[in-house]
Amino acid sequence: MRRGALAGAALALLAAGPALAEVRVRYVEPERFTDAQNRTTSGMTLRVTLAEMTRAFEEFGARTLPPGDALDVTVTDIDLAGFERPGFSGPDGVRVVSDVSPPRIRLSYVLRRGRQRLAAGEETLTDINFMLTANARFSSGPLYYERALLRDWFTRRFGPARR
Repeated sequence: MRRGALAGAALALLAAGPALAEVRVRYVEPERFTDAQNRTTSGMTLRVTLAEMTRAFEEFGARTLPPGDALDVTVTDIDLAGFERPGFSGPDGVRVVSDVSPPRIRLSYVLRRGRQRLAAGEETLTDINFMLTANARFSSGPLYYERALLRDWFTRRFGPARR
């Protein structure tokens, strides 16, 4: 009976398929980032912004990278789309988003499969046409311009979404 239970558990693990790609994100001195807090309309603190960014990296990594790959990302600067309008601080403040203030993310990355290093680099992600290229799927929720920027980067760098 015990052997049957162990065999069943082993088959269940095998049937589950390979693990998703692993994405690890590290932020270097985030308190010095150009503009990673939206203290105005959404009230997003730095901690919340970094959590949302990490969630986006993990989501797009899971969709784009083959199972078993590992992506290590080090973010060295974030500049959110738009800017906080001077004189309007606090929860009722105003964040102005226009085509002259695109989102920008500075990062380095290493992609591995097992012990093999597949790709590595340093990049500054930005899109001066961000107001035109961010499609309706990203037009709501926090950091939608930044999420669109990351989605496009994953597609350009690692290929189209697999799932």
